[in-house]
Amino acid sequence: MILPLRIFFIVVLISMLAVTTWASKQLPLWKIPYETWTHPWWIATLFDAYWGFLTFYCWVVYKEVSGISRAGWLIAILLLGNIAMALYALIQLFRVPVTAKIEDVLLRRMA
Repeated sequence: MILPLRIFFIVVLISMLAVTTWASKQLPLWKIPYETWTHPWWIATLFDAYWGFLTFYCWVVYKEVSGISRAGWLIAILLLGNIAMALYALIQLFRVPVTAKIEDVLLRRMA
């Protein structure tokens, strides 16, 4: 299970970096037309994305014991979204052997 998850999150990370780079070269974020920023579906999509980010962050809070680490990951997730989330998941997935169980990734390690 670990190897497919590693591959999945690598694909997520690479594709998000690629599409973000492409979109940035097409039109900088600060030049998005006002009509787009105020469109109901744009707003709904942002709410959906950020609630998803915060839901994922609940797992980060559980996994991380340091307040500094928790704060750093919150900022990264809120600013970078799925890029930061994929990176966090990959860090967790590469901390365990490929033969590990999913519980070894999801659950907090005992000190």
